[in-house]
Amino acid sequence: MKTYYTIVLFSLLSFNIISATDYHVGPGQPLTNISEVPWDALQAGDKIYIHWKSTPYYEKWVINAQGTAQNRIEIIGVSGPSGQKPIIDGNGAVTPTYLNYWNEVRGLIKIGGSSVPSDGLPSYITIENLELRSVRPAYTFTTDNGQTDTYASNAASIYIEKGEHIIIRDCIIYDSGNGIFIGANNGQSKDILIANNYIYDNGIVGSIFEHNTYTEALGITYEYNRFGPLRAGANGNNLKDRSAGLVVRYNWIESGNRQLDLVESGTSALYNDPSYSTTYVYGNILIEPNGAGNSQIIHYGGDNGTTSQYRKGDFYFYNNTVISTRNSNTTLARLSTQDETMHSFNNIIYTSNNGSSMAMINGDGTINSYYNWIKTNWVDSHSGSGTVNDQGNNLTGSEPLFVDFNNQDFNLQDTSLLIDAGSAIPSIHLPDHDLLNEYVMHTNSVAKQVVNTLDIGAFENLSALSVSDFPQERILLYPNPSASLVFLKNIEPNTIKSIAFYSVSGQLVLTSTDTAIDVRAIASGIYFVKVNALDTQAIFRFIKQ
Repeated sequence: MKTYYTIVLFSLLSFNIISATDYHVGPGQPLTNISEVPWDALQAGDKIYIHWKSTPYYEKWVINAQGTAQNRIEIIGVSGPSGQKPIIDGNGAVTPTYLNYWNEVRGLIKIGGSSVPSDGLPSYITIENLELRSVRPAYTFTTDNGQTDTYASNAASIYIEKGEHIIIRDCIIYDSGNGIFIGANNGQSKDILIANNYIYDNGIVGSIFEHNTYTEALGITYEYNRFGPLRAGANGNNLKDRSAGLVVRYNWIESGNRQLDLVESGTSALYNDPSYSTTYVYGNILIEPNGAGNSQIIHYGGDNGTTSQYRKGDFYFYNNTVISTRNSNTTLARLSTQDETMHSFNNIIYTSNNGSSMAMINGDGTINSYYNWIKTNWVDSHSGSGTVNDQGNNLTGSEPLFVDFNNQDFNLQDTSLLIDAGSAIPSIHLPDHDLLNEYVMHTNSVAKQVVNTLDIGAFENLSALSVSDFPQERILLYPNPSASLVFLKNIEPNTIKSIAFYSVSGQLVLTSTDTAIDVRAIASGIYFVKVNALDTQAIFRFIKQ
């Protein structure tokens, strides 16, 4: 007999009863296997807790249920004693026999498209804190009718055939054809958030058609994700998207054939939507390593030849830090037609090669450039095509003065000329696309603190901050820099659960639970300090002298 816990909520106005069930899966839990969860009968508010165990779960399933804004259906991984996420492994995974759904070869966790559960539009679904892997040829699985089958090349760790109000958060996704695949399904897929994930090592060797993520939806936001290189020999892009209403903000995107491939939708519900021709990319770190496929970092427009469906319109690209370490030419962006316009401002565009190896544009279209920092001797184009309009206040130089380029700390040194050199965000982008946060290595974020005016690039230099710059209710770490003691202000000691100091490479080097912290034992350098309290969290960038 299955054991579960039930919460009953009573509506005093309507006398309707909404029941929500918590299902716990794993060692020592009421359910041993994921297949014991009634995936065919989920209700709004149900929560499935998959607890970590020392071996992977070799299981796969479909979700086709409807939550609500107030009562989402949540699939949540419960971490192990050292923070390990539960692993769901597709190689050898078994499908519950009581489910019946199509395209089993396309996904490990599938959302939408089934006979059992009965088909509908899945909504308000959250997938969180899982490690998902190994969904590609020649890996095999057991189908819902007990047969052995092989995954398709375009299989994904998470395959959304259709769904709305979906969140994929804090997962590790790798070793699949596509890490995440989302189909538009005639515009039914909408309102998608992909946040705080580590996505890498996906793709098919020798193929250009599979990517770390491949998405098409109406309204999709990527934020705080770390995108790493694809599988060795895979020729796909890092983030490929065909959506309307796309926002890519505060992500770390490293390598890929292109870091961003933002092309046309084939679905009229998307390409006729008013949001289709406006795309936002801001606050990201885009890294082009030597030899990483195409020399173009961004492609914007379309790739199927039907130019009437291309994105066109306005591509807003601001406060990004773009890094190329290619020993040959690099191009920032390829625009597909004369109807695509890229508005580029407040960006660092840096190459470790000579400045003339960096070009702004390839193909057609126009880049309007202002308040950017670009390496001296940069060129408009290596091919002689496309138009770059210099709209003023662009800076050039040999180095932006990063804190530690070799260790990928792209914060600005206190003496950098890029500090306070940016433009205010135009009012047409406010408040929805203001710069409110910054990416923190890795898959974390911190609230952006603007001193005077915006700096150029993804990171704001905080050396000029003093106690008076902070609202009194905000936690403060001071003095910063420091060689001996640092203190936390505006927090009660008895509310602190943990204080952790991490190196820029992510190594834990110091812990405390006190508001006065002795840092003399750690080496000089840059650290990120994460404060975890009863009712809040805070992350600081700290310099140990």
